Amino acid sequence: MKRILLCALLLTALTPNVMAQQKIVQTAGRTQLGEFAPEFARLNDDILFGEVWSRNDLLSLRDRSLVTITSLISQGITDSSLTYHLQEAKNNGITRTEIAEIITHIAFYAGWPKAWAAFRLAKEVWKEDSSLQDAKTRFQQEMIFPIGEPNTAYARYFVGNSYLARISGEQVPIANVTFEPRCRNNWHIHHATKGGGQMLIGVAGRGWYQQWGKPAQEILPGTVIHIPAGVKHWHGAAADSWFAHLAFEIEGENVSNEWLEPVSDADYDKVNEK
Repeated sequence: MKRILLCALLLTALTPNVMAQQKIVQTAGRTQLGEFAPEFARLNDDILFGEVWSRNDLLSLRDRSLVTITSLISQGITDSSLTYHLQEAKNNGITRTEIAEIITHIAFYAGWPKAWAAFRLAKEVWKEDSSLQDAKTRFQQEMIFPIGEPNTAYARYFVGNSYLARISGEQVPIANVTFEPRCRNNWHIHHATKGGGQMLIGVAGRGWYQQWGKPAQEILPGTVIHIPAGVKHWHGAAADSWFAHLAFEIEGENVSNEWLEPVSDADYDKVNEK
C-alpha cells in the first residue's frame, strides 16, 4: 500500500537511527559538589541525567521536562533548580505560550501562590520570546498561508523553532513550514523504492537548501526545489530572516524518512557568509 509522507515533519515510519537514544551529559554535580559530596555528584550526573534523562526512547526530553517542572512547582520549589529545568524545557521545545498554559493548569492543582512564583521565573526564561513573537506576527503579514502551530513533535530534529500548518490533505498533501532565523532541520533522506522525494516552493522570507556534497542554494519566494528520493539534504532559514516554504511529498512506494545528524553551527555559518 502506498503511503505519502508530509514533508519530513510528518514522519510515521521511523528507522532505528531515528529512535536511537540521545545521551545527556551533565557535570553540574561534580562541578558544585564533587569534593564535598562526590557520591551525590556521581548519582546526579551519571544516574539521574546520564541514565534516567537519557532514556528518551521511552519518554521524549520534552515530556520529561514537562513532568519535572510540574513536580517542582507542585512542591513549591521555585529556586535555581526550577530555573534550570524551565530553561531545559525551553530547549526541549516547550514554547512561551505553552509554558503559560502549563503553569496556569498546575495552579488549579498545586496552588495559586506556587504558580505566581513559577511565572516570575518563567517570564525571565522566555523573556526574549516576546520580541520573537512580535517578529513572528510581522512575518505572518508577509504571506497568505498561516504559520501554524509550533512543530514540537519533531523539535528534536531541528535547530531552533519551526512551525507547521497543513494546507491540504487531499490528492497531494501540502504543508507550510515556517522557520525562525537560523532554524534548520537536520540532514535527512527521503527513501523510496520507486518515485518518492519532495518538492519545496519558497513562500516568504529567505532560506537555504543544501544537498550533501554540493553548494547551498538560496530559496526566495517562488523558488522551486526538487529533491529526489535517496538524496541527503537539509533546508531552513537564513541567519537574518524568517523563512517559509510549501512542502509537497511526491507519491512513491515503500517511502520512509531517515533523520541524520544536525547541521553544525560552523557549517551553517559558512553557508550564510555567501
